[in-house]
Amino acid sequence: MDIVLHLGAHRAGSTTFQTYLRGADAPLAGQGVGFWGPWRTRNGLFHGLMAPPADPVAARRATGRVRLAVAASARRELPLLLVTDEDMLGSPRACLRARRLYPQAGQRLARVAEAFGPVRRAVLQIRSPEMWWASALAFLVGRGLPLPDVAQIDALAARAQSWRPVIADIAAALLGTELLVTPFERFAARPDRLLMHAAGLRFAPPLPSGGIWEHRGPGLAMLRALLAERGAAAAALPEGEGRWMPFSPGQAARLRETYADDLFWLRAGADGLARLTEDPEPGQDRINWPPAPRERGQDDDSQDGRLAQSR
Repeated sequence: MDIVLHLGAHRAGSTTFQTYLRGADAPLAGQGVGFWGPWRTRNGLFHGLMAPPADPVAARRATGRVRLAVAASARRELPLLLVTDEDMLGSPRACLRARRLYPQAGQRLARVAEAFGPVRRAVLQIRSPEMWWASALAFLVGRGLPLPDVAQIDALAARAQSWRPVIADIAAALLGTELLVTPFERFAARPDRLLMHAAGLRFAPPLPSGGIWEHRGPGLAMLRALLAERGAAAAALPEGEGRWMPFSPGQAARLRETYADDLFWLRAGADGLARLTEDPEPGQDRINWPPAPRERGQDDDSQDGRLAQSR
């Protein structure tokens, strides 16, 4: 039985992908694909698996649970088991504390690999960092965190926020595993095509009428309402509706340039660490802004129409 790990990331279409899989349960079973999502992994199965080394007993118990569950799936003679849970990488709160993308991804995935054994493929969906952080911060504020102040935003913008160290950490933790990287900007609206690339299927169950887009981050209006309910001031939020962009135009442009460099590196082979797949289906519409160009250099016009915070 081949094992494929869909690692996420958070705020990069993971819940949409998982919702699609749940709706396609029967057809996927007919194709010999079993899958575990957060409804399984976070219901005790992974508890303690990625705990710090200070809790080795919990980690051993979790490793044993995962091995038993994998063996049970293998006895069903499934050709492929797809496991999708973005928490394997870490959490947005941990990213915010460290002011960088997934600082403990390698350590966590090394424990995942010990539990699962050989993994055929791992899939990481990346997103332009200014959009990833904007979505993650809106999500965290919606979960009770205060609005970040100017110093926090400046600290995030001052770092490169590259996906390259995350990819290197994953590759080091999952030795012998093919690492597939997909851009959110191309695949968020096409979980069916993401499944085909992840699982190596020739066809996938169709999307429901109207498509899927789950777990959207709160927009400006919702953030203002949430802050008002908590008695917190929302004066730092810009006026208007739509998406909250906490970075200034200059900061956002620098973060997009980092993403352009990441994609350039991936297209050039990623030093043999990962394989980039960009086109879910040639000719299909893309959401958000166009992906970074193949040439290096900044394109400040690629975010026209975005809402930026006045500072």
